[in-house]
Amino acid sequence: MSILVGKETRLLVQGITGREGSYHTARCKEYGTNIVAGVTPGRGGTKFDDDIMVYSTVEHAVKETGANTSLVFVPPAFAADAIAESVDAGIQVVICITEGVPVLDAVKVVNYARQQGVRLVGPNCPGLISPADKCKVGIMPGHIHKGGRIGVVSRSGTLSYEAVGQLTELGIGQSSVVGIGGDPVSGTDFVDVLERFQKDDETDAVVLIGEIGGTKEQEAAEYIKGHFKKPVIALIVGQSAPPGRRMGHAGAIVTGKAAKADEKVNALRAAGAAIIPSPGDIGKTAQEVFGKK
Repeated sequence: MSILVGKETRLLVQGITGREGSYHTARCKEYGTNIVAGVTPGRGGTKFDDDIMVYSTVEHAVKETGANTSLVFVPPAFAADAIAESVDAGIQVVICITEGVPVLDAVKVVNYARQQGVRLVGPNCPGLISPADKCKVGIMPGHIHKGGRIGVVSRSGTLSYEAVGQLTELGIGQSSVVGIGGDPVSGTDFVDVLERFQKDDETDAVVLIGEIGGTKEQEAAEYIKGHFKKPVIALIVGQSAPPGRRMGHAGAIVTGKAAKADEKVNALRAAGAAIIPSPGDIGKTAQEVFGKK
């Protein structure tokens, strides 16, 4: 069983006619994702790729197609409104790829989605994929994924691809891969995903990839220590990052002791997670730890 997206996903793409939206919609469709509609204001009544109807509003698209999941490729200034439009239309899972969403906008829309019981992933995330169900909702390269029983959750899109590539090369398949995004304000964190992996009978273990900045990894460690019953291996990147300097993601800034890589590593190790020494050792560590289990 996959988490968040899978065989039941009926995907709607907001911003489907833009450059990024159209390119990645085509890749998701090629992978096997059930894309039922697109939304671009003012373009209602046209078609994408000859068979996907484009609507001017999410509400109309949901009413006509029964879409239950939204993928957002909307410019930063309008992304929060696009997310809110999906929430108001009854969409249950919203994945926002957009980078650079203003922090105040993100705070407001994240809280709104939570109040309405909608699962928001992102903003500034690569999306989700469930290889066994052939469902890809995002920008990750589908061909490197392989169906299996290892869950992957990461703050870094690039490192989630690296992790999956190493696992697949060793014949270790994935149940679901979730990129939660690197912004300081996001709709889904490690604990949210770990809770779903804990309940998923077809996920046997988890690879967790964190980085400097914030305390999301320490929160994950607390959950792992008290509630998570499956093996976890964890990688924390940014161990050489200087304090106060942004490294990659907007959320990857060392602003205090808890934000440092070694503090995160210590918390996860104390919670029982096996620590991956470096990005090049993800597959090797998985093989050693999960093979014994």
